[in-house]
Amino acid sequence: MRETDFVSGFARGLKVIEAFEETRQRLSIAEAAKLTGLERATVRRSLLTLAALGYADYDGKFFALTPKILRLGHAYLSATPLPVLIQPHLDQLSEKAGQSASASVLDGTEIVYIARASQRRVMSINLTPGSRLPAFCASMGRVLLAALTETEARSILARTDLKPNTPNTKTDVEELISEFRRVREQGYAVIDQELEIGLCSIAVPVENDRGQTVAAINIGAPAAHAPAADMPARYLPLLKETQKALRLVLR
Repeated sequence: MRETDFVSGFARGLKVIEAFEETRQRLSIAEAAKLTGLERATVRRSLLTLAALGYADYDGKFFALTPKILRLGHAYLSATPLPVLIQPHLDQLSEKAGQSASASVLDGTEIVYIARASQRRVMSINLTPGSRLPAFCASMGRVLLAALTETEARSILARTDLKPNTPNTKTDVEELISEFRRVREQGYAVIDQELEIGLCSIAVPVENDRGQTVAAINIGAPAAHAPAADMPARYLPLLKETQKALRLVLR
């Protein structure tokens, strides 16, 4: 891309929007500047513009995103057929398994949830379409990273903050690369309480009719109910059944 085609002001505005998270719902100009690494004057203009357009509220000190910001994410969900095609299959999978089922795609170093069918809340955070998790320690993330070349996977790990969420979280790069190879060979990934203590999950890739991995689906369950070692026998047949059905409709 030519330098003249890059709108730096727009890029900075998007960076400011991305500074808001579930744990950072209200930000001052100083806080947003620190999080983004941008100059305070730049952040101030971006936040005031968002407020003027109705994408943020401003009480004189703190800014908070408004529901209007969902229009940006809705544009993606409306433009891609994936969520619409996957959701009914995910609903059936969740019903048969008696557990929550999700679908996600890879976005940089994270996975983004594009569909979810929840039987019960198994994580302390509320996962919905648009939620993000680190790819390296999520079952769907491992499946999606395993679908890449080793060079691509290493590049993503190099840009990832490999911090442990629990004592079980694998953070060593070589161990993760070995795990991706194992996932690629066996066709699924199992996570044993690496994201959150008490949560296990199993995921498989979602492929289109040309064999290209376009997403991942998983089943998550409390470790007390479904230990990681039991998940392949208990849930893999259901995941493979859904995987096969989706391959017929994804073109």
